[in-house]
Amino acid sequence: MPSVICFQSALAIATVPFGREVIVERTLSDLLQGTQDVLHDVGAVLSGGHSSEGAELAFGLTVNGLVDKDRMLRKTGMQPGDVLILTKPIGTGTLFAANMRGKAKGRWVDGAIKSMLVSNQAAAEVLYENGVTACTDVTGFGVLGHLVEMTKASGCDVDLMIDALPLLDGALETVSAGILSSLQPQNVRLRRAITNAEEWYWHLSYSLLFDPQTAGGLLASIPEEKAEACLSDLRTQGYQSAMLVGRVKQRGTEDAAINLI
Repeated sequence: MPSVICFQSALAIATVPFGREVIVERTLSDLLQGTQDVLHDVGAVLSGGHSSEGAELAFGLTVNGLVDKDRMLRKTGMQPGDVLILTKPIGTGTLFAANMRGKAKGRWVDGAIKSMLVSNQAAAEVLYENGVTACTDVTGFGVLGHLVEMTKASGCDVDLMIDALPLLDGALETVSAGILSSLQPQNVRLRRAITNAEEWYWHLSYSLLFDPQTAGGLLASIPEEKAEACLSDLRTQGYQSAMLVGRVKQRGTEDAAINLI
């Protein structure tokens, strides 16, 4: 089967911290070498970009590619009776906030980086082969924010199983200590989309619903009868933390679309 996405090229933009010329050059070289290694794995090339010096290290890519319109994974399309699958654990926001304060254990940060380095490409293929009906990546808006996008686009409600959410090692410890990402407050405003938020406010994982992710996984709906095979395929492809985290329901009469269970 053809790939869901065919990457072609990328342009880089890099800001390297001020420093001695040899250090600046070495930092930029390391960045670009790592970029080329990752792009090579997906069949793309680094075709150019722009660099500058600044107060903090920053790096980004503009990626070009092709996608078959008949194989696109969209936010709309969830059907009542579908189940929700999350392919990677969450918690990068709180863990890196803790790291900036010197409050994160090294193994927690290493685990978060290891998870971030896992590409979503193979997961997208597995989901497609298992009849995915809707899909989004989980990034800055967190699990709840991106799920809200899916419920609105699909006109469905969701039962979200909070205890089933896969978590990065250390994430519960850091949120329990009150260490949250600076982006957390704006994400928390979406709690109005939860029908029973007050019942779950004190749950250990509640705050992680709003935790902004960097290089998070995919959140997808698939037919329930495909769930077991899909999870098995995902774990075979290296997504060991993939979990069934919810069920899709008919749209109800309340404005809020997400019920925590």
